[in-house]
Amino acid sequence: MCPHMGIDILLATVGLLGVAVAALSAKMRRLPISEPLLGLIAGVLIGPAALDALQLPPITEETTLVHEVSRVLLAVSVMAVALRYRADVLKHLWRPLALLLLVAMPGMALVTGALSWLLLAVPFASAALLGAALCPTDPVLASSVVTGEDAERDLPARNRQLLSLESGANDGLALPLVLAAVAIAGGMSAGAAALESLWQVLGAVGFGAAAGFAGGKALRWGEKYGATDAAPALFFTVVLALGILGVSGILHVDGILSVFVGGLLFNVAGTGADRTAEVPIDEAINRFAVLPLFVLLGAALPWEAWTALGWGGIGLAVAVLLLRRLPLLLLLRRPLTLTTPDALYLGWFGPVGVSALFYLTMEADRLGIDETVLAAGTLVLVASTVAFGLTGVVGRALYAKSAASAPAAP
Repeated sequence: MCPHMGIDILLATVGLLGVAVAALSAKMRRLPISEPLLGLIAGVLIGPAALDALQLPPITEETTLVHEVSRVLLAVSVMAVALRYRADVLKHLWRPLALLLLVAMPGMALVTGALSWLLLAVPFASAALLGAALCPTDPVLASSVVTGEDAERDLPARNRQLLSLESGANDGLALPLVLAAVAIAGGMSAGAAALESLWQVLGAVGFGAAAGFAGGKALRWGEKYGATDAAPALFFTVVLALGILGVSGILHVDGILSVFVGGLLFNVAGTGADRTAEVPIDEAINRFAVLPLFVLLGAALPWEAWTALGWGGIGLAVAVLLLRRLPLLLLLRRPLTLTTPDALYLGWFGPVGVSALFYLTMEADRLGIDETVLAAGTLVLVASTVAFGLTGVVGRALYAKSAASAPAAP
């Protein structure tokens, strides 16, 4: 097939899906399907497994394209999360957020790694790579269950804020865990991993804060002197996110964390209370931006490598969905000041998604492709996408029903 034909088919598919999403609009929040799941299904249909209209090598053979697209999508997504909440929200939530990031996230890495070692009988290094890559809570999949009128009606603001902010922050802060796993696998020394983690995280926070603050002030300056029209200003943050991501790559700092911190500081310096008028625009961008990546992923799924995993792969996918996060949130229910329905909901709807794909492909770039790690990781990712896409509406309804009769948080 001519390469241009493949691109045309991809663009046509994404365009048609975009029209469908726009037509369904808010109704999609009431249907047992999400935008990522819709894109994934479309990719499978046009890929080698079905119509063979889009011919891509399986991700276990080629990771570069998926890695770069996932990096851009994560940047747009975490910027949208950062812009959704003002500084006063962070002031009230910093304690539970710290607990989720410093206790729950490493716990999820340990649980996932242990399950991988037990169910797949992989070496310890491979289990560590899977645990680190699959531990972050994904902002792209989480967005479909915390945004929209139905979510705002049925879910407490605190729950939506916790899940969104956790998913935005831990996408970048998972990097030290991933580098530690790379060191265990022999890709670098422990000292080099520690030094790189320190530079990547601190550099990301410093550069992201400076860039976000400068961007906010620049937008304010443009509005004051009539240099910024209303419509372009709504997309200024997307351009800012891509700019921060690009410079972060040049500086070799954590680009996803830089963008998230940049969004927080942009909110402080550039918008204030009037930012709420632009939130629907950010959510819309996030909903449409997921389509290209999930179409690509659907067309590049490693079916043969999945088959080679046998029942262990299926067992791992089910076990990770049930045990990676849910028991930890129930154990942390009291310090997080959550009711049991809150802990159950946040424990289930903490999905594996684009962030896992980003880190799996990063590990492949650092160490060379490990077919078993990529196959198992993508199988869990797809299972997560399907599970959360199908249970979003039902889960929200069950939560609303149970929360109404639950006692107050301890």
